[in-house]
Amino acid sequence: MMGDRDYRSVIKNAIQSVGRELEYRFKKDDISKIHASEVTGCLRRAFYDRTDEIEKDQTSFSDLVGGMFRQLEFGAKAADFSLNDISLEAQADLIVDDLVMIFRSIGEFPENPFSKDILYINACMYAYDKLDGVIIYINGLGEEISFSVTRNKRMFEETVRRVRVLSDLLKEQKTPILEASVECTGCQYYERCYTKKKAGKTINFFGAGNDFLSSLKT
Repeated sequence: MMGDRDYRSVIKNAIQSVGRELEYRFKKDDISKIHASEVTGCLRRAFYDRTDEIEKDQTSFSDLVGGMFRQLEFGAKAADFSLNDISLEAQADLIVDDLVMIFRSIGEFPENPFSKDILYINACMYAYDKLDGVIIYINGLGEEISFSVTRNKRMFEETVRRVRVLSDLLKEQKTPILEASVECTGCQYYERCYTKKKAGKTINFFGAGNDFLSSLKT
């Protein structure tokens, strides 16, 4: 705190404002179009985002790296893949020499690309009708590691299946099943799927005293 201004709050609000501008853009009230980011991640989160949204807390600029590339003049534009009654929309960050590219921020480099990133870039390759792609992970020091991927039909079929599942559940207003993952603890909907993150008060049964023990005998 400096003077009368809380600079921490100012910075946080600025990051959140930038984050909203750089997120994938799609109409959440239009269930005839499903975005690839929804079905390559948690379907339950995607469902809540559309039906009863809690705004995600943008905690750092590192979360925004891919969106910054998309906003550039030479950034990739969104593309659709028709599934007859539904459209699958995807958006890469860059397309250079027929190579589809997505960027992801990371704290520690993975040995292999994350499955959701592979599914997402694979959906992008079908949407743009490209054969090859690259997933680039960037850490806080500006270092990067990249993984090359090739379009895969079986993975795309799984993505299409999830598109149809989400579309049907949105029509029926039924919550998707729980998909537990390491991302759950950081999800804004954690308390809808599990217990509250912080218990209000711990009950010590063994130290509750004679009154409590007596009540069990009656």
